[in-house]
Amino acid sequence: MINRFIKNPPSKSGLLASDGGFTLFELVVTLTVLAILIMGTIPLTTNAVKRQKELRLRETLRDVRNAIDEFKRDTLGACPAGAVSNETANGRPGGGGNIPSDPRSRVVVDDCAIFDSENLDRFPPSLDTLVEGVKVKARGLSSQVVRDPFSDKNATDTGADEQKKVYLREMPIDPMTGKSDWKLRSSYQAKDDDSWDDVNVFDLRSASEDEALNGEKYSDW
Repeated sequence: MINRFIKNPPSKSGLLASDGGFTLFELVVTLTVLAILIMGTIPLTTNAVKRQKELRLRETLRDVRNAIDEFKRDTLGACPAGAVSNETANGRPGGGGNIPSDPRSRVVVDDCAIFDSENLDRFPPSLDTLVEGVKVKARGLSSQVVRDPFSDKNATDTGADEQKKVYLREMPIDPMTGKSDWKLRSSYQAKDDDSWDDVNVFDLRSASEDEALNGEKYSDW
């Protein structure tokens, strides 16, 4: 016991030097391990954030493409080439002739002024059209309002109020760029065309050229 005190004299606090604190080597090892752990978690955190953005991008693309398809369904039987109004097409409101409509479509676009002579496929002229909405009327029999035979209304008055249908609540934002800078493509363009011809909006893709976690480019989604 005496020899131990001689070799390891007590510190001012009354403790043996070998019993208090860490050695420099122990501190270096501890800090090194902590640094390795922190550096290992950074890529995991970054990938988690990136994965969330990718999920939002896929969801946004799906929602906008569904809106484009819905708009297209509502144009079946509407606005024949050269028409300026749907009121007189085939002698009834809503027009359409004998063109069969999609059973999922309950209204027909009744705003022919938004289409020009180049947009024969009747896809939305722009993304703004989907956000601002268009004038529509009910399809088929639902557009024929049953009138009271004893009413004083004019016999040609259907009584149907003009309605407006909106396909997107707001302008979609690309999660990868943080802007609404989508690459648009019309129904007359190839998939790899980089510039939009302004005819209609048939499809859209991200303007980001970065690679996704699966190795694909966001602009190819």
